[in-house]
Amino acid sequence: MTSTALRTTAALVILVATLSSCGNTIRGLGKDTANTVDATQNAGKRVDRAARN
Repeated sequence: MTSTALRTTAALVILVATLSSCGNTIRGLGKDTANTVDATQNAGKRVDRAARN
């Protein structure tokens, strides 16, 4: 393998690893956001029920 091909291959491997890490982070952020929305809705429902009593 020539040094140019080796460099290109190394750069592609690093790029793929970086992008997969970003994908995991974005997926985790989406889950965290969904959990926050659920918690906020549940809190709102509890406040509504308390206000009606």
